[in-house]
Amino acid sequence: MGPPRCPVFLAQRAYRRRRLTDAARILPVAGVFLIVLPLFWRSGSRATVDTVWAGIYLFGVWAILVLTAAAIAWKLGRQDSRDNGRAAEDSPTDEGPG
Repeated sequence: MGPPRCPVFLAQRAYRRRRLTDAARILPVAGVFLIVLPLFWRSGSRATVDTVWAGIYLFGVWAILVLTAAAIAWKLGRQDSRDNGRAAEDSPTDEGPG
């Protein structure tokens, strides 16, 4: 027989943390793409887009990016506090009474 096999899949908590970290890394790239996107808009024969709609679009993209980044940071922070609490419970302390 060969050596014992490691499990193929990650634990659910580690998997979710990695996916959230990936989302945090890709968010600036997606943001740049969405903010630059109005430069490629064409409306009929005009070469420019109505400024009002472009401004509304940019404000909406900005708001969505801020809310998404806040949600990702909040979830990652909650997971860190859970992991720190669990590590503190599991590790022995050197402090004695008094």
